[in-house]
Amino acid sequence: MSQNVSAQGAKPLDLITIGRASVDLYGQQIGTRLEDVSSFAKSVGGCPCNISVGTARLGLKSALLTRVGDEQMGRFIREQLTREGVETRGIVTDPERLTALAILAVENDKTFPLLFYRDNCADNALCEDDVSEEFIRSARAVLVSGTHFSKPNTDAAQRKAIRIAKENGAKVVFDIDYRPNLWGLAGHDAGESRYIASDRVSAHLKTVLADCDLIVGTEEEVLIASGESDLLQALKTIRSLSKATIVLKRGPMGCIVYDGPITDDLEDGIVGKGFPIEVYNVLGAGDAFMSGFLRGWLKNEPHATSATWANACGAFAVSRLLCAPEIPTWTELQFFLEKGSKERALRKDEAINHVHWATTRRRDIPLLMALAIDHRSQLEDMAAGDQALLDRIPAFKVLAVKAAAQVAAGRSGFGMLIDDKYGRDALYAAGAHRDFWIGKPIELPGSRPLQFEFSQDLGSRLIDWPVDHCIKVLSFYHPDDPAELKAQQVAKLRSAFEAARKVGREILIEIIAGKHGKLDDQTIPRALTELYDAGLKPDWWKLEPQASRGAWAAIDAVIEARDPLCRGVVLLGLEAPYEQLKDGFAAARTSKTVRGFAVGRTIFADAGRAWLGGTMSDDQAIADMAGKFKALVDLWLQLGETKAA
Repeated sequence: MSQNVSAQGAKPLDLITIGRASVDLYGQQIGTRLEDVSSFAKSVGGCPCNISVGTARLGLKSALLTRVGDEQMGRFIREQLTREGVETRGIVTDPERLTALAILAVENDKTFPLLFYRDNCADNALCEDDVSEEFIRSARAVLVSGTHFSKPNTDAAQRKAIRIAKENGAKVVFDIDYRPNLWGLAGHDAGESRYIASDRVSAHLKTVLADCDLIVGTEEEVLIASGESDLLQALKTIRSLSKATIVLKRGPMGCIVYDGPITDDLEDGIVGKGFPIEVYNVLGAGDAFMSGFLRGWLKNEPHATSATWANACGAFAVSRLLCAPEIPTWTELQFFLEKGSKERALRKDEAINHVHWATTRRRDIPLLMALAIDHRSQLEDMAAGDQALLDRIPAFKVLAVKAAAQVAAGRSGFGMLIDDKYGRDALYAAGAHRDFWIGKPIELPGSRPLQFEFSQDLGSRLIDWPVDHCIKVLSFYHPDDPAELKAQQVAKLRSAFEAARKVGREILIEIIAGKHGKLDDQTIPRALTELYDAGLKPDWWKLEPQASRGAWAAIDAVIEARDPLCRGVVLLGLEAPYEQLKDGFAAARTSKTVRGFAVGRTIFADAGRAWLGGTMSDDQAIADMAGKFKALVDLWLQLGETKAA
């Protein structure tokens, strides 16, 4: 059976969600009390905020209407929603109040202690003046949430949105979203509580039902919305007050959709089967469920289809730690429905996790032109053991950042490779350029077999890295190497890859084969095939220039077959002169997967020697590096224009 939702094709938005927007801080130690948690993962939160993200990931044009504080947490919500593709013009900045917080721990599979920091918070100050008629008219549907009917001003704001929506032919979705302590019915430590009967709350929510086209809630939420104590009677009461489609969420049992009269048989509806998965954290499951259902409902899919999508999305959420970040993308959902999973704990499914990771990256990077200044041993060689010159290396790296920034001139598509050993100040300087892509090396320079620099314990090192810094690891790997050497190299690369995924950082794997064996058209394709066979799916590959178009065609074929979600390839330079790089760039421009280059010594070597030798000033060094970097940038862009023509 298919519901009847008007296409309203002229409206730019599918959905506006209204209400809570908070920053969630979820304990990273699992199986312990909140009192004993020592570190937290941060994400956007709040039921309507999560649904705006979830529906955007599933391909709907969504927006959020709320308030956030004029501070870092409020800006985080805005920026993250923008990254997710959510329209943010309905978010009001409140200069007087702080953004709400929610703090949670996973004590066990049934206990999730939760604290809401919502005393005089920004989203609770939402009022009628924040509800623009023009904005509401731009959407096919609005979603209101039960919690935001708990205060007079937020209640009035939601009712105004409902009125405008109905006057303009839009649908009204009601997420009952019952939190007893946010209605003042339980103490601060009872955030986990899902049900306390209240005649006051029931009477209030019942006044909303008649205006709704879709009502969604758990069994407890259906009880509170109806004021009944029996589930079947509760559904009948809601039906007596509303013609809306009613969706009853039943956790692992799936859901039931009621589109007509409620009979005496609870199962007399469209039953959406649940998915047998391990429960890790139930918080956010309802928001993921709603996102999946709305994708179907607003696309005029049969209710059975919407229910399947909803239950699958809910399964993803309960199997992972966070809320909004764990909601699947459309690509991921289709992958799961087509291929399924052998894991009851979906977070342990490597194939699904890769699709999730690759389709939720922080930003799209179709072009990357990077100045590599992550070199350590090469600059140490220039210093020739002179401690005074070694001490100057960090300052030289800052000059390289200034050179790169001069060429970038605020444009996107630029980046840098900078190391931790000498590059702290350069990393700070590069961080000031928010559009810069930044990669950092972890390999011990020149090591073969590969070893990590500083420590072989990557987990403790990477956790301190900014979330948008990319791990770069170089391996001198050749497919004709002895089996034992290849096994050692692969084990280290696998360790780096797993650490990257565990701490949520992108990884670039650099492969240099030509220094330790023959380099022909099949060398790198063979190497990549072996590394993919080992389970490596890096975000980026960094490869040496290839002599022919045929080599790049073979590389393209391997990447397309093994990981079409890979960001792509960047070229390295190996201190090749400009004319030699020109030929390498021209061949690479025929590739479908090469996105740019990350070149170092070709750009900085001359300036480095002269500056460390005292024959070149800071400004001269910057100008020299900027000129060489600009020449490569201009060449790459010019070759791209020629290819397009």
